Amino acid sequence: MAMILEFGPFRLDADARILFHGAEPTPLGQRAVLLLALLVRRAGAPVSKEALIEAAWPAQAIEDSNLTVQIAAARRILANISGEARWIETLPRHGYRYVGPSVTTSHRDHASAASAAPSLMLPDRPSIAVLPFANLSGDAEQDYFADGMVDDIVTGLSRINWLFVIARNSTLIYKGRAVDLKQVGRELGVRYVLEGSVRKTGTTVRITGQLIDTSTGGHVWAERYERRSEDVFALQDDIALSVVGAIAPSLRRAEFNRVKRQRPDSLDAYDLVLRAQPDVDSGMPEQVTQALVLLARSIALEPTYALAHGNAAMCHHCLFLRAGLQEVNRAASIHHARSALIHGQDDGLALTLAAFSIGMDGHDRSAAFTALDAALAISPSSALTYILGSVMLGWGGEADRAIEWSERGVRLSPFDPWAFAAFDAQAMGHFHRGRYEEACRAAYRSVQANPRHSITYVQLAAALAKLGRLEEARAAAARVLELHPTFRYSRQFSGVNCSPALASSLGEALRAAGLPE
Repeated sequence: MAMILEFGPFRLDADARILFHGAEPTPLGQRAVLLLALLVRRAGAPVSKEALIEAAWPAQAIEDSNLTVQIAAARRILANISGEARWIETLPRHGYRYVGPSVTTSHRDHASAASAAPSLMLPDRPSIAVLPFANLSGDAEQDYFADGMVDDIVTGLSRINWLFVIARNSTLIYKGRAVDLKQVGRELGVRYVLEGSVRKTGTTVRITGQLIDTSTGGHVWAERYERRSEDVFALQDDIALSVVGAIAPSLRRAEFNRVKRQRPDSLDAYDLVLRAQPDVDSGMPEQVTQALVLLARSIALEPTYALAHGNAAMCHHCLFLRAGLQEVNRAASIHHARSALIHGQDDGLALTLAAFSIGMDGHDRSAAFTALDAALAISPSSALTYILGSVMLGWGGEADRAIEWSERGVRLSPFDPWAFAAFDAQAMGHFHRGRYEEACRAAYRSVQANPRHSITYVQLAAALAKLGRLEEARAAAARVLELHPTFRYSRQFSGVNCSPALASSLGEALRAAGLPE
């Protein structure tokens, strides 16, 4: 149950750590939200500095100046939006006290919170989301297999040009929840929802699936399958084809064939990539190092497995940028990316991952966007393609295209775990155009989406510095070094081949924020 605190024109979701003004999230950072939540919960009562520090920086030794910066940020947001200055009172030598309007406290579960979310408009073509399949195997270790089934069904559906497909990453929030499918349709902006279950016992896989029209709640199609494990790829294609056929029975056979793609000959190689995927997606050096062990085993079993190479390229890219900019990782990223390009001509995801490494680490954006164009020709609904492309466009100084691509990626996958990267690209685009307030808002959204990503705080520090909010900029810069102690912005810009104009403007702002060159 999430705690909701309402006061004046504001609503604070303590669980999500977001301060809202009406239905719109404010750009207040998570630490400031934690401080404000404690003050508001104890409205009218003094709250000591020690209690506030423990709430926002549990078990950490920090300077009082960090607390001062975050309280100042909260005051500024409250005052600027409301037009009222008196919200938080300073109690000299003691702490602070909330002195604003009366507070109403309520609790809301995730389902009711989701029902309050604004509906997304339906796109102008058939649209579908595939919900996480229930794992009925009686073994939680098989969750990854059920998730992998959904991932491949989504990939198959994404290859249909006229079909708008929500990325699997955005449907993961519904995993393990009883949901109202009409509400899911409104939240994701889709007409159809596919749900199902997987039971894997020994060498047998049983799958059920049903397609629902969310506008009516009616069943469009339902089927049950039972196959041997080695036939799992054909089973995934059958489900995707059945769904496409149910939505458009007159579909030409040539379009049916688009659903099918090359799979590895070895089911074990496929299984290892599924197991590695969460650590690859984490973007954290420790976890991608673990993922590389599994990916190396997968590649040893099947040296031409493009998706294994693409994921390995992403792992080495992470290690290159976040673990010392070592040439060995850059070279490995490019090596695996080239292998993915050679062997993955029919795999949009492998092409996307390879393109990102070729563009970011190989500094060949022309080749990278050729690969991204090929990926989108295969999978027009690939949110990750647009998101990673927007990052390359941002660093390349193509501000308007970076914003356009990032917005398209987020629409295709509203709750994507890679959304932070899309917001990073938006922050870069707005910064490059001199729109520092918009850059700051986008950077705050990125921080909220992934508070462990150091580059997000780089964008935030730069935008805040340009706005003259130097105390907050220095706090963001301190967070960069906390997450990435070896960060030096000139080396980082060189590593990603940042456009000279953007590097100059960012560098000036980051110097003012106190980040080392």
